Amino acid sequence: QVQLMESGGGEVQAGGSLRLSCAASGSIFSINLMGWYRQAPGKQRELVADITSRGNSNYADSVRGRFTISRDNAKNTVFLQMNSLKPEDTAVYFCNLGLFGRSYWGQGTQVTVSS
Repeated sequence: QVQLMESGGGEVQAGGSLRLSCAASGSIFSINLMGWYRQAPGKQRELVADITSRGNSNYADSVRGRFTISRDNAKNTVFLQMNSLKPEDTAVYFCNLGLFGRSYWGQGTQVTVSS
């Protein structure tokens, strides 16, 4: 069983920064894909960024250059540094772990950006 625990959400003004963290526990193997998705009200869940265990990262066009994903493999933790936040970044952010063809999700953390 895999558990994901997110932290770091909150409310910030436009132009501000937040850092999200997600710690994975349970039956974690070294080769996996970790990432962040978000879902705004009335919209589908979308990929924000993901990163392989080797450190190769991928970003949505809407956040590239503003957000940075990183991970600490020793602690099975993934981070999302969000800078220059915009009101359209407001959403519930979900941590995701891909492992042996299965996908695991955190409970989500709210990020609200006010104008």
